[in-house]
Amino acid sequence: MSGVKVAVVTGGNKGIGLAVVRALCKQFQGDVYLTARNSQLGEEAVRALKEKEGLSPLFHQLDINDLNSIRALRDFLKNKYGGLDVLINNAGIAFKAADPTPFGTQAEVTLKTNFFATVDICRELLPLIKPNGRVVNVSSIISPRALAQCSRELQEKFRSNTITEEELVKLMEQFVEDAKNGVHQAKGWPNTAYGVSKIGVTVLSRIQARRLKETRKGEGIILNACCPGWVRTDLAGPNAPKTPDEGAETPIYLALLPESVDSPNGEFVSEKKVVPW
Repeated sequence: MSGVKVAVVTGGNKGIGLAVVRALCKQFQGDVYLTARNSQLGEEAVRALKEKEGLSPLFHQLDINDLNSIRALRDFLKNKYGGLDVLINNAGIAFKAADPTPFGTQAEVTLKTNFFATVDICRELLPLIKPNGRVVNVSSIISPRALAQCSRELQEKFRSNTITEEELVKLMEQFVEDAKNGVHQAKGWPNTAYGVSKIGVTVLSRIQARRLKETRKGEGIILNACCPGWVRTDLAGPNAPKTPDEGAETPIYLALLPESVDSPNGEFVSEKKVVPW
């Protein structure tokens, strides 16, 4: 089936992820995989889209915190499709503001899923991206806001056009360590684990796009980070102004950029517009 195009959405069984799957089923010419950590919930979401909306998504289990699960998906895509055309890294978590969990624990848990697991999935799946493929890493408008709260030294590192993935990973590990030791603010970090995790996703996207340009020159692969906006989900709560379908608009815009364009690429995009980093 290597002639059939394929798209994968992580964390696709609810919220923005589910809305992205819905939109791809309507607009993407190929197979669309809804992935979820919990197979039962994922299959229920697929069944609902089929029976209630007449759409035809497919399901594959994926726990982005489990390297074996990521590699099982990688091997499946390689064997069935010979690669991957669209990857939307949507899976993520956030603690509620009133959550009593110690900040150091919040930092460790949040970055494990939002940043380190995204690094893992990209390491395994980016080599599968076909020419003219599209990759969208769902970040947040909180990332530039958190960046502005970092020390000048950290801001310079995160804005650098030469920072490597290895250097970024070390910085994120340092934040977790500083947060656990209660010294993160003294070391120049903002007091938001979610914000730092999304700084990581945005900077990772800049690095990945740069690397793809260098290593797969002329293949037309485009990779961006984006903010879906403040969306009514379990994560953002019921008072957010956007519906999940409205939140899916910018990720879908980036996932379906036509082959004839070469930008935006390596950017942070909100409301379909590039936001300066």
